[in-house]
Amino acid sequence: MDYGYKSLVSQKTLILLCISLFLMQQLFAVSLQSPAAVETIEFNKGFAPLFGDGNILRSDDDKSVSLRLNQYTGSGFKSCDLYNHGFFSAKIKLPSNYTAGIVVAFYTTNGDVFEKTHDELDFEFLGNVKGKAWKFQTNLYGNGSTNRGREERYTLWFDPSREFHRYSILWTSNKIMFYIDDVPIREIIHNEAMGGDYPSKPMSLYATIWDASDWATSGGKYKVNYKYAPFVAEFTDLTLHGCSVDPLEEFTTPSCDEKDVTSHFADVTPKQRMGMNKFRQRYMYYSYCYDTLRYPVALPECVIDPLLREKFKDTGRLKFGGKHRRYSQRRSKTARGRRYGN
Repeated sequence: MDYGYKSLVSQKTLILLCISLFLMQQLFAVSLQSPAAVETIEFNKGFAPLFGDGNILRSDDDKSVSLRLNQYTGSGFKSCDLYNHGFFSAKIKLPSNYTAGIVVAFYTTNGDVFEKTHDELDFEFLGNVKGKAWKFQTNLYGNGSTNRGREERYTLWFDPSREFHRYSILWTSNKIMFYIDDVPIREIIHNEAMGGDYPSKPMSLYATIWDASDWATSGGKYKVNYKYAPFVAEFTDLTLHGCSVDPLEEFTTPSCDEKDVTSHFADVTPKQRMGMNKFRQRYMYYSYCYDTLRYPVALPECVIDPLLREKFKDTGRLKFGGKHRRYSQRRSKTARGRRYGN
């Protein structure tokens, strides 16, 4: 009787073990497609201060960094290397309380190398009046095409100042994707008609916080109030997963293949596709593809959704702000709070 009982227990244990292993395998298979599964990097192994050094605070383990904005300057950091395509990511917690007029940017660019023909991919968080939903935009420029901004603007379904969320940019020769956590929110497929407008030159990863009172919140209606300073944006779990390029020689490391470092992020699952469609229908409130005043003929990469076309029928009349700027070492300390590139 005891032996039969032990045998039954053993069989149950074996079954439970097999089920556990199966579930773990399924979880691991999903995690391979998850942006959060990428290996992170310590700050001093991949990044360097850009400006406002005194407002950059690093954690003791060097895995996290805080950027501050006060009445004297903003701050920012950049990756030490340029990358020829890749997956770039960070968990970010935005400043809390009254943050109108503040821009926190997480983006790739090569403006310091190609001043007049730069490429750029942006997340830009546009400040917040307490009690109102946070707004942000994504954008891309290729070959200095600043007169053809490809902005999309959205609200968030959560308060980004309460806890960390992961924001990611995937850049390959065939597509560009923006993620929040594991949800893709925007996809740009490379269309040959885009020509040089599709980012094609090696870029570095940047993060900045700066004063954009003249346009960021409600078109400049609400300004930065330094009574609430310092404004702090926190970054952790930084990811640089791409093909690094020698900044002097501008060639890709021979052992690196774009497909090896980006292929497991490039495929969008049906669940992710559904999540992206829901996000765009519910939270996107501006898209250049539906702005017929700016672009009477939609730009070549635009895929027009009839439902979104109906939603954005008045988009061209929206007050749209934003000035393309370039960071300069010669500016005053206050002006240096503005982010590099936009």
